[in-house]
Amino acid sequence: MGTIVLAEARTDTERAAIDSWAAMHHPHAGVRTIGEIDVEELPDDTELLPVRVVWLPPVRAGERRVAAVDAVLLSNPRRPPAWRQASIRRRHPDRVQVVAGAPASIAELRAPYVEHQAEGESFEAFVGMRAALAAERAELELVGDRYKVPRLVAEQISSSARFQQACADLAAELGRPAASVAQEATDKMSSFVATQSRLMNDVFDSTFSRLYERAWTVSVDLDTLSKLRAQNEKTSLVFLPSHRSYVDTLVLGSILREHNFPPNLVLGGINLAFWPMGPIAQRAGTIFIKRQFGTDPVYKLAMRSYLAFIVLKRFNLEWYIEGGRSRTGKLRPPMMGLLAYVAEAVESLDDADATIVPTSIVYDQLPEIAAMAQESAGGAKRPEDLKWLWKYARGQREHRGEARVRFGEPFSLRQALSESGDGRARLEKVAFKVMDEINAATPISATSLAGFALLGARDRGYTAAEIEATLAPLLGYIADRGLPGPDPSLCRGLGLLTTLGELTDAGVLTMFDGGPEQVWSIAPHNHPVAAYYRNGALHHFVDRAIVEVAMLAVADGTILAGLAPVSSAEHPSDVVLDVARQEALRIRDLLKFEFFFPAKDEFLRRLAGELDLLAPQWRTVEHTQEWVYEELFANAGKLFARRTLQTFFDAQLVVATYLVSRAGARVEKEAVVADCLGLGRQLSLQDVISSKDSVSKDLYDAAYMLAANRGAVGDGSSEDQQGARDQWLAEVQELRGRLSRIAAIEAEQEKDQ
Repeated sequence: MGTIVLAEARTDTERAAIDSWAAMHHPHAGVRTIGEIDVEELPDDTELLPVRVVWLPPVRAGERRVAAVDAVLLSNPRRPPAWRQASIRRRHPDRVQVVAGAPASIAELRAPYVEHQAEGESFEAFVGMRAALAAERAELELVGDRYKVPRLVAEQISSSARFQQACADLAAELGRPAASVAQEATDKMSSFVATQSRLMNDVFDSTFSRLYERAWTVSVDLDTLSKLRAQNEKTSLVFLPSHRSYVDTLVLGSILREHNFPPNLVLGGINLAFWPMGPIAQRAGTIFIKRQFGTDPVYKLAMRSYLAFIVLKRFNLEWYIEGGRSRTGKLRPPMMGLLAYVAEAVESLDDADATIVPTSIVYDQLPEIAAMAQESAGGAKRPEDLKWLWKYARGQREHRGEARVRFGEPFSLRQALSESGDGRARLEKVAFKVMDEINAATPISATSLAGFALLGARDRGYTAAEIEATLAPLLGYIADRGLPGPDPSLCRGLGLLTTLGELTDAGVLTMFDGGPEQVWSIAPHNHPVAAYYRNGALHHFVDRAIVEVAMLAVADGTILAGLAPVSSAEHPSDVVLDVARQEALRIRDLLKFEFFFPAKDEFLRRLAGELDLLAPQWRTVEHTQEWVYEELFANAGKLFARRTLQTFFDAQLVVATYLVSRAGARVEKEAVVADCLGLGRQLSLQDVISSKDSVSKDLYDAAYMLAANRGAVGDGSSEDQQGARDQWLAEVQELRGRLSRIAAIEAEQEKDQ
């Protein structure tokens, strides 16, 4: 068996370096390039050893790295021009390294060529591609996984038998020639394939990282990172982060880079592909895709093929499953399209899998919240362009606290699909599992709690002592639940003054210090901004709030939805508890377009855990109306329902009132949301609704989806539709009444104290 050193050399200097290396390590082997041999004529036992030259950047600040100045001067230290190579090799030999990939015999290469390559693809081209990939893997062992990027992507995909067959199948459906469809799919794929460059990876990181480095101190869950690194040896990682800021991907990317993860391929909206950010980002791993491409079957085929390739080759992916930044601080409903493509790729490949990594990214302060809150209130979104980027970058020059990156429990996509049953709903179950894990991992910030305290109270000024008294039971609840809470010192004493000062400096709060005591209140027109901070942690309190409202329904003896009033004299203890469960499930149904709830059994299990904290004796005592009422009074000052749920039932009141008023008239979603913005402002001015942050396009949109789900949307001509509207309005009014009742209980207890 003979050995041929298969040289990948672009210049005479690189060929000379490889010849010297071969003479030292393989003196009896010949050195050839792929074009200098006829692989078809070589014996099957001939061994090919792929070799290439790796050019390393100079040492800067203690590490080998590329600087932004290299890109400005059009000088790539990782790929120097031919006229500089001889000088670098002579003066800095440490920057010139020769690496060898894993060898393979002609027989070992011919077997996969016959099995996987499309008809017409030459064996020579296949060998050349395999040699380049083997040398690439050897180079990664030298430079590190953080420089692992896909190579020869379009060539590998378009030459595969799987891709050609998929094109032929689609061509038959469309009545077009297969070659035409394959060419169109390849062209469209080239428009979004990330042509990653190690130079641009370095430049992107060093340049755009400045958008956040001065603004936030970043903290991360190091334990989960260690587990993910081990898992990445087996499968690709699919990071699905919450989306609150344009810098989310920069923050996550820098963390992964610092811990030597391969760079993620980031799927992003084409709206951010403007110059100069777009060309740089695409070469640094961003895949810019159309927002909507459901009506273009060839584009869908190209995207499916690309994602299948990424999964098969175990490259890491990242996209924002909400489809855009949250305008309210809560998670938005998941978008299923890309998840469906990755799921299809996993199931179509025999041994492939992807590990889903739910990721939460939250910020103490976020300057772009004001613009997003304005959009949610009906304002127009400003398009992203170079001028926008300049202003955005200038806005990140002040320190704004901490950015926290936390991970939910990673899980196997293949296993999750298998456990979710059949049909369309199974993908929804996987998506909701992602959202639930993101929520569970989301840390509660001191700014979130400050927003929670001030928004849930009457719209007036509060002293630091009053705010601290409101926060005390919240901190106790967070500790009892083991939730990822803030440093408690930031919610007490001097620490609380620092938190309030930060929100005041950001314009969220105003502070009056012309009297004996300082008082803080929400700045005029900034209630949606304060709500954004609050909403980032609100999901942690929803189950507790539902328990409180359901218990009050039992205590007052008034249950809607056809349930008879409960009387402890007429019903045994377990019936009282069963009615409370039914009422909790009904409230959950009213909030299902606002929050992510688990399946019924798990939801009830979580409510039982909440009751353990609220009324520890509930498992052993007789459940009477009197007992429930006493428990509510005993926990006055520790009740969260009004602060947690008022905003959402206020928004539902506006939409339900509007629909009832439109009896007999057809309603369309856009018109309903626009009209409700006006109605909501009116009712807020009239003090009919108490939460000013409820006047929100996003909240009205969710309320409209609930109305459609309940059969309350349409032309309003049928009795069923009008009845559904009336019923919904009655339920919302009843629940708002209970929230007012809880407020009265708390006020009554405060008087007694």
